[in-house]
Amino acid sequence: MVSILSSFESRLMQLENSIIPVHKQTENLQRLQDNVDKTLSCLDHVISYYHVAKDTEKIIKEGPAGRLEEYLNCMARIQKAVEYFQDNNPDSPELNRVKLLFEKGKESLESEFRNLLTRNSKAVPPVVILDLVAGDDEIETVDEVSLEHLPENILQDLICISMWLVEFGRNLDFMNVYYQIRSNQLDRSIKGLKEHFRKNSSSSGVLYSPAIQNKRKDTPSKKAIKRPVYIPGLVFFCITVVTGTIRKAQKLLKQYSQHGLDGKKGVSNLTPSEGHDHELRVKHLSDTLTDKHGPAVGKEDMLDSEIDSYIHSISAFIKLAQSEYQLLMEIIPEHHQKRTFDSLIQEALDGLMVEGESIVSTARRAIMRHDYSAVLTIFPILKHLKQTKQEFDQVLQGTAAGTKNKLPVLITSMEMTGAKALEEFADSIKNDPDKEYNMPKDGTVHELTSNAILFLQQLLDFQETASAMLASQETGSSTSNYNSEFSKRLLSNYICKILGNLQLNLHSKAKVYEDAALGAVFLLNNFNYILKSLEKSELIQLVAVTQKLPDKTYKGHIAEQLQIYQRSWLKVTTPITESNMPTFQPGTKLKDKERQAIKDRFKAFNDGLEELCKIQKSWAIPDKEQRNKIRRAQKENVTGAYRVFWQRYSNVPFTKNTEKYIKYRVEQVEEMIEKLFDTSA
Repeated sequence: MVSILSSFESRLMQLENSIIPVHKQTENLQRLQDNVDKTLSCLDHVISYYHVAKDTEKIIKEGPAGRLEEYLNCMARIQKAVEYFQDNNPDSPELNRVKLLFEKGKESLESEFRNLLTRNSKAVPPVVILDLVAGDDEIETVDEVSLEHLPENILQDLICISMWLVEFGRNLDFMNVYYQIRSNQLDRSIKGLKEHFRKNSSSSGVLYSPAIQNKRKDTPSKKAIKRPVYIPGLVFFCITVVTGTIRKAQKLLKQYSQHGLDGKKGVSNLTPSEGHDHELRVKHLSDTLTDKHGPAVGKEDMLDSEIDSYIHSISAFIKLAQSEYQLLMEIIPEHHQKRTFDSLIQEALDGLMVEGESIVSTARRAIMRHDYSAVLTIFPILKHLKQTKQEFDQVLQGTAAGTKNKLPVLITSMEMTGAKALEEFADSIKNDPDKEYNMPKDGTVHELTSNAILFLQQLLDFQETASAMLASQETGSSTSNYNSEFSKRLLSNYICKILGNLQLNLHSKAKVYEDAALGAVFLLNNFNYILKSLEKSELIQLVAVTQKLPDKTYKGHIAEQLQIYQRSWLKVTTPITESNMPTFQPGTKLKDKERQAIKDRFKAFNDGLEELCKIQKSWAIPDKEQRNKIRRAQKENVTGAYRVFWQRYSNVPFTKNTEKYIKYRVEQVEEMIEKLFDTSA
């Protein structure tokens, strides 16, 4: 057994000694084979770089249109080839070839970016913009309005190109292309909205988009909007009311000049016959308005449209800029977004600011011509700018300081212009010249009074705005820093100042009349007009903030002028009073002296009555209530005294020609007094 085992062990050793060399040799051969394979693989890989230019040249020349993914894959191969030759064979002519191809491919991608953006960037239709702005005012809005500026597939292509250009292209010029194209689109959208208003300025219809039940094919919105039932004129109601200020003032002024005031708001009872110079005054006022504002036809609509257009353009800019920023965040790299957005909005923003400054300049020129109604164009715009300033600041967050300051600068400019207009208007009321040709011959309400009151009434719609203007004039800051009570007191002081200046000027103007009674009628009419106007609006409450019982004050002024007017009738009533009657015994024969005294009394009464009725018939008291009140008072005073006198002497034989002296019965005197202030009688 030992021998067998020893023999087996010996054979195993011999086998091992013979196999191990073979195994090692095989292992070496295998390693050599692997090295050969790797070498061949590396050679194939290297050789493939030499074929990149040939394989991709056709696709690169044809461009990325319609096959962006394939094109970007080719650009990736070229990029790797460039890197290989730069690292391993910088002197190879193949490097220049792939470099040129890479540059050409990059230019094609930039061109494709520009073309895609240009072809698919379209101005937003005005009706869509109005829908977008109106979305803030709608009560029941299920989905938020969101614009789709670009189709989804185009947007994805632009994102891919943008990412590649940033990562591999080492070129940010495409961002300039982006902001230039989108800036032009934003500007065209706003200009299209303005053109929409211009074309519809003569139309009485509402300038907002009609209700849409189904999504329009041409409306670039991502989501349809569930709308409430539209009431014509409800959308933009606040803006429409505000921008009707100029038209309202002009119409009220024209209405008053034609008719006057009868105590009812906005209605008149003065007929053309109640004031002999009425037609001349209407013509003069009409000519004045034409000289200042041009022909009346279409002018008011055009003015309202311009204000509407600018206010809507501001709101549209905010909404469109917000939408543009959302689009920009998807395409432009994060650390370049603010700068690109700043550049993108500059053209449209500058256009709005220039237009705003133009409005301010126009108002300044009008103020220099003493046309203070022009400042009313600033009020609705300034009010809207201040209301949207917070949203405006949010949109411009992150932009340059110069961009952020543009709106505050415009607001300050408007406030200063408005404050100057308010101050100069107060001075103009105080210093309006006392010219005879400028005075109403019939003693009716002066144009200065109606203009002043109408101007103050317009301030009611813009109390906060007007207070801010006044505060900027006095303290150099806006009333936004103060409470509403301070603002109300500030405005109240200004209104009281206007009314005080007006009262002083009216007293001065009344002295132009040679007849003190006509001057009293003039002041009575003006004070009554002021009182009724204050009572028919919130002005009375504002005046009461700083002046106690203003209505009582004006009623006192009216009563004072009424007393002065009634003194003019003393020449009629004095001759027939008890103290001036001759005394005689009934039944006795009258002496010549007594008969002559009675004749003189009747003659003085007749002459005075005829003279006053003739003169005062042409005077005007537009307020029917006040007119009737004066007539009643005169009837009581005159006919009361005449009735006693007539009853005492009508049957006394003081003359053979009774018709010469007893010309009027008591009823006839009442009829004559009833015809006072009525040229048609």
